[in-house]
Amino acid sequence: MGINRTAKIGLLLIGSRRFRQMGKDTARGVYSERKDLEAQTIIDSIKPAGEIVFNGIIYEREDVKKSIQSFCAEQVDCVVAIYLSWADDFAWIRFLRDMPPIPILYGSIIRDKIDITDTNDEDQFVEFLSAGSLVGALEGSGSVSRFKRPMMETYLGSLEQLSDKVKSFANASRVRSILKDSTVGLLACYNEVMWSTYVDPYSVFMKVGPELRFLSVAQLFERTNGIPEEKVDEVLDSLSKQFSTYNNVDYQKFRASVKSSLAMEKLAEEFNLDLLVLNDVDSVLFEWIGLRPGFVPTNKKSQLSVVPEGDIGGGLAVYILHLLSDNNVNFMEPFYIDKVNHCFSAGHAGPNNYWQKPENTIIAKDERFAKTNYKYAGAPFAWYVFPEGTKTMLHMSQSNGSMKMVCTLVEALPSEHTLASYSHCTFRHASLEPQELFDKILKIGVTQHYAIVDGDYLEELECFAKLMNFEFYKI
Repeated sequence: MGINRTAKIGLLLIGSRRFRQMGKDTARGVYSERKDLEAQTIIDSIKPAGEIVFNGIIYEREDVKKSIQSFCAEQVDCVVAIYLSWADDFAWIRFLRDMPPIPILYGSIIRDKIDITDTNDEDQFVEFLSAGSLVGALEGSGSVSRFKRPMMETYLGSLEQLSDKVKSFANASRVRSILKDSTVGLLACYNEVMWSTYVDPYSVFMKVGPELRFLSVAQLFERTNGIPEEKVDEVLDSLSKQFSTYNNVDYQKFRASVKSSLAMEKLAEEFNLDLLVLNDVDSVLFEWIGLRPGFVPTNKKSQLSVVPEGDIGGGLAVYILHLLSDNNVNFMEPFYIDKVNHCFSAGHAGPNNYWQKPENTIIAKDERFAKTNYKYAGAPFAWYVFPEGTKTMLHMSQSNGSMKMVCTLVEALPSEHTLASYSHCTFRHASLEPQELFDKILKIGVTQHYAIVDGDYLEELECFAKLMNFEFYKI
């Protein structure tokens, strides 16, 4: 499906047909020549944000129709619309009326420098007209207000500032498009221990985009029995070479965990899943499989996102951050506040992507279930300490028929393997004491699960939430 593809951006630049031929034989040429140069400067500035679909500057009605047809045929993720000066507003109004629903960023560029001293000179007079993009933007804003199109945002700034905004807006729009073609698998059921994590599958499809597939433990059991032993040997050998292993790991249980992990990936492949939500506290899973699979994904090239405890909202948070960042994402829940050291501890048992920093991973016995009577009690898993650095922390859950997003930035501090059976780390907020941070989160109302990824994606998340009409909170 190409979840790592770049954004595709439709560019709509509106010029004035009345000014088009003005400025003949002047130093800077006619208006249209000046605008062609400006259009190329804009394209060069925003093209790092994605693939640009541009059909020339809009002067006539046919130009608008051609652009709409092209944007639809190319399936652009969003449109960036800019007035290059004052212009007749028929083109913009037609575009607002006829373009199918799509994210639109209506921008206006402030020039870094204005070089106008005497408009009695024709060259400078044409430059005066050419520089009047604010006139056009203000004129067009009235139509923006009257049409009240969804997924529309306005922005005024320098070309550099606008380009940064386009990057965030286009990335968020790209994620919106990809989600509509994504598939989520739930294995095997909702987590009855935590009703607050439930979502309405119809609402997920309608409001978020992905289809939801319901998978059974019986299917996983069947796929596990069908995994070739030589494939298990290959993965066992690979994991043993790349990661250190504790002496208390039982080899047969290690083998069983790898085999069931491969079976999960086999199911994901068969059902074309982008996100697999595993209910790893389901007694049926332990009775049939005898363990919770501990090594998904079994290789670092895998694009499959996997989360535990049947939390589809938490899974969507992981998947969306993966789409935005094209990086490894981890799943966690805050454990406790360390008041003395002004930080908090967080992590999670069960599957977690452990490939970003191999030296932080140890193959270890699952202490949490080691004393149970299940067939492979204590089967090992990838015990991971999240790498240090700035992280975007995102929560998602269902709220009022749609989705709620709560996000902030935290710093992952250098940590040791201290919490047996739990991939984890110690975190600190840049400006808030842990008590203040979680007091704000408690007042919003959430569940306990969060996704984290390296870097700052708050602006992209805010753009995305606006496009999707989600509740959004940035702390």
